[in-house]
Parts: sequence; C-alpha cells; structure tokens
Amino acid sequence: MASWLRVFFLVAHDPTELNRQGPDSGTQYRSVIFMVMTSRKKLPRPYIAQLDQAGAFKRKIVTQVVALKAFYPAEAYHQDYATRHPNQPYIALMMRPRWRI
Repeated sequence: MASWLRVFFLVAHDPTELNRQGPDSGTQYRSVIFMVMTSRKKLPRPYIAQLDQAGAFKRKIVTQVVALKAFYPAEAYHQDYATRHPNQPYIALMMRPRWRI
C-alpha cells in the first residue's frame, strides 16, 4: 500500500461524506483521487475495499477514483490554508487532531 493512500484516507479528510467536507457542500468538496496514469488507477480500489471490509469508518467510503483530465491551481486564498489559518474551526477541530495519527 502506498503511504499517500494512508494519509489521504486517515488524515486528509472524511472519505465517507458524499459531495461535502464538514460544513462545506458541493461537488467541489467530494472525496476524489485524480490519477495521472490510468494504469495506476486500480491502485486505490483494493485499498478502499480493504478499509470498507475492515469497518475502518462508520459509513461506506464514497471516494471516486478518476483519470485526471486537467489541472487548475486553487485560488491563492486556498493555498497552504491550514498553515495560514490554524485556528479556523474546521482546521482546529477536524484536521489538526487527525495530523497526530
């Protein structure tokens, strides 16, 4: 298993929330892995199945695995958001505790 998969599922966000993360909702907040090489696209799927089977989360993982078609950098205010806004409620309550894993 690639270490980035562990970080993605256990630290980065809640992979069981469909089209939302915390208070934010919409498809831009969906849980998704964009793969650059389609030959590696199958890599996350067995790990997702393993996590679901083990009951790692209270709900089923809804993370999509899709090919990357284009890349658009986020707006400047989203860059290094957690570092620049450590006391923002979502960062302080949801993200920072997960970083200790």
